[in-house]
Amino acid sequence: MNHENIIDMLDVFTPDINATSLQDVYFVSMLMGADLSSILKIQRLSDDHIQFLVYQILRGLKYIHSAGLIHRDLKPSNIAVNEDCELKILDFGLARQTDSEMTGYVATRWYRAPEIMLNWMHYTQTDIDQLTRIMNVVGTPNEEFLSKIQSDEARNYIRNLPKTPRKDFKRLFPSASPDAIDLLERTLNLDPDYRPTASEAMEHPYLKQYHDPSDEPVSPPLDIDSDGDLTIDQWKELIWNEIGDFAEERAKRLAAPTANNGAMS
Repeated sequence: MNHENIIDMLDVFTPDINATSLQDVYFVSMLMGADLSSILKIQRLSDDHIQFLVYQILRGLKYIHSAGLIHRDLKPSNIAVNEDCELKILDFGLARQTDSEMTGYVATRWYRAPEIMLNWMHYTQTDIDQLTRIMNVVGTPNEEFLSKIQSDEARNYIRNLPKTPRKDFKRLFPSASPDAIDLLERTLNLDPDYRPTASEAMEHPYLKQYHDPSDEPVSPPLDIDSDGDLTIDQWKELIWNEIGDFAEERAKRLAAPTANNGAMS
């Protein structure tokens, strides 16, 4: 994947001499200043910063989703930002193709989507407590949403909860602009069928100063074979071959003449 808002892989190598002995793989990526979680702990972001960061996240997600992938672990600590406020999405260790089965225990607990928790058959009380907190903010779901939950136990549990209205985000965030509140309300919808896609969210008035359809690239769908049944030795062989292929491609790029190569002064 090649996108400005997705972490680059500049190089990949191993000190091991063959696939059989493969134990360690090292990835080289662009140096970024800090992750968003660390930044939020030490400073309050301005509205201009928030707009630019949100736009870049959505721009990256549009590319990821167009490739047929879902990240599944998007959180502040997986968002890198440099001193120029340029952003890159990190850590694709839990990413899967969109037609893969989604389970509730892939994402970091406090950033799981509610529909993932509710359709996981072995949720814990902590998951239910978290879901209750979510509903205290976005309100009790309606029957249309409840009908989409696979677990009878979860569905009945929610039906027996006290009805709560959606929080007034204008009161929660009094300094936020009306456009910011509107985008927040649209994205914080319990029902994923009514949430905007990344592409739709970028069209929102809150992000109009950055939205440029001609500069929001998409990716061809990735054709990834299902390798879930490979043995450890087969995985090692596959990874070893990928490292070799990457090294060959990198060598070709470095050897390719640039516009100024060979020019006489």
